[in-house]
Amino acid sequence: MNTATLVKKAQESGFYRWLLNRGLDRMIPFNKPHGFQVVSIADDMIKTRLPYKKRNFNHIRGLHACALATLSEFTTGFLLVSRLDPKKYRIILKTLQMDYHYQGKTDAWGEFRISDDWLKKSIFDPLQTEDAVVVICEVKIYDADNNHLTTGKVHWQVKSWEKVRTKVG
Repeated sequence: MNTATLVKKAQESGFYRWLLNRGLDRMIPFNKPHGFQVVSIADDMIKTRLPYKKRNFNHIRGLHACALATLSEFTTGFLLVSRLDPKKYRIILKTLQMDYHYQGKTDAWGEFRISDDWLKKSIFDPLQTEDAVVVICEVKIYDADNNHLTTGKVHWQVKSWEKVRTKVG
């Protein structure tokens, strides 16, 4: 089963969402120790969870700044990748800007939304005349008590694979 099919099935079934999360642990091994989970997913939104556990702690037993930043990157990037054809478009992190508002002492959740209109205006139309575009995806992370922990602005460069030039060797 390909990733696109799995994402569609995960929208409707807890089992397929579990399967998606296990697959993501294998596809992105760097994130596995954090225990990120896709809690819900639809065509236009994703909600993810960062568990409050020792591997995600900082020196004062709060959620580590880097774990929260990585959740922001993961949340926005996964929804973009699920909406953009990976055979047509390369997506790469350009800039990650984080504002920290409150110390996390429980599980945390990030949510990101996009629309077909946003994709058209921000990515598809500009790529008709430009080699690459940078889109800024804002994600807010909240804890179990609805405290606003962070605001992440994740800048993704999107480029047609036809325009990608890399040096080999």
